[in-house]
Amino acid sequence: MATFTFFYSTATFVFIYAMFRDHFPQHLQDDIQKYGRKLVNFAYPYSQITFDEFTGEYMRRSEAFTAIENYLSDKSVVSAKRLKADAVKDGQSLVLSMDYHEEVADEFNGIKVWWSSNRTTPRSLQFSLFPAVDEKRYYKLTFHNRHKQIITESYLAWVMNEGKAIKQNNRLRKLYTNNPSKDWNGFNPKWSYVAFEHPASFDTLAMDANKKQEIINDINKFKMGRDYYQSIGKAWKRGYLLYGPPGTGKSTMIAAMANHLEYDVYDLELTAIKDNTELRRLLIDTSGKSILVIEDIDCSLELMGERESKKRKIKEDSDMDPISKKVKKEMEETTDSKVTLSGVLNCVDGLWSSCGGERIIIFTTNNIENLDPALIRRGRMDLLIEMPFCCFEAFKVLAKNYLKINSHILFEQIGELLGKTNMTPAEVAENLIPKFEGENVELHLNRLIEALKATKNGGACRPNQKRKRRNSNLINKKKK
Repeated sequence: MATFTFFYSTATFVFIYAMFRDHFPQHLQDDIQKYGRKLVNFAYPYSQITFDEFTGEYMRRSEAFTAIENYLSDKSVVSAKRLKADAVKDGQSLVLSMDYHEEVADEFNGIKVWWSSNRTTPRSLQFSLFPAVDEKRYYKLTFHNRHKQIITESYLAWVMNEGKAIKQNNRLRKLYTNNPSKDWNGFNPKWSYVAFEHPASFDTLAMDANKKQEIINDINKFKMGRDYYQSIGKAWKRGYLLYGPPGTGKSTMIAAMANHLEYDVYDLELTAIKDNTELRRLLIDTSGKSILVIEDIDCSLELMGERESKKRKIKEDSDMDPISKKVKKEMEETTDSKVTLSGVLNCVDGLWSSCGGERIIIFTTNNIENLDPALIRRGRMDLLIEMPFCCFEAFKVLAKNYLKINSHILFEQIGELLGKTNMTPAEVAENLIPKFEGENVELHLNRLIEALKATKNGGACRPNQKRKRRNSNLINKKKK
């Protein structure tokens, strides 16, 4: 009998509400609801905050809504009875979240709150090219009035930070490359990307163990240094220069850094940029927690000789007749790129370098002696990392990676040859890769020994100590 009475009362209420909504004038409905809410508030000790999915003049997706959605995802799977599955782009698995009009509880410093997911749909059927925009989705937070100050000042900020952290951990990391400016429009952005799936790590990186650990400690300190950089008034960024012969692992080092830090990678191609203004626009369009890479900086637009070439240009122009000057000027104006060294330096160390926090800038070069001293001074390139020829410690890493061994009777002979021969880690690895099925470990090592002997006999010997000191003095001079 009690059940029948409940259903009867519910049906009666729904019928009356439908009649009220359909037949009462809208202004009368608004007044009744307004005063009804005031009446309820006298007896209802709870407050509510609504977070709409789209906000602002251009209806952009709210960062707060996204952060809350990420924050509630795990809690919803545990406590919500009704869930919905959302397909995620880029081939990731489905993500579960609480269904519409479902509620989950949360606790913060002993204070209990309730989150609910809601959706409103238009009353009349409408045709739209974007149906999702016609509906309104929002989250509603309910809490007791006496906790309002704690909720608004502490809890919400904590939820935002947690939600952003969850998004960062769950995101698909990307490798970006810049598009030519002539293609920039609403459908073609400034950057194109693919999933960053490079398997490199510091464990598999062929390098001296002590030097490798110094680099790991440096990037770890940078990642945790947000408060420190803010306290000293510096942009939260760090610059690295990787230099050494081709095949020594510069690109692998960048991939290992990105995987260790869980950062995106922006591979900046300077030759596709028309001028310094476009360079700044590209920089603004990058995100934090990323590595900006300019490979072979000494070959990019011949920027490094810019200062000397300007001096020569002034002298040459002074000796030219007016017609020759005009022809030369027209030819220079038709060149594809006008990115200058000063424009690059502003991205590294100027005001524009502070766009987007937590960023690492990496330059690579095969010839450090060709770089302009202004580029690698302290404050721009914080750490100069030499990627040398393969040493014995690097070889042992490669042997473990390719052959799954930590020692062998032939290691001693290989170590002696490596000390007298210039061979890059890439060349060593090539000799350790199996050529056909059934090759044994000894065959791989003997092949490497023969390659080392052939390189040694060819006269490509390791630089002597005098040459090392000369390179070291060159680097110290450029730093100053």
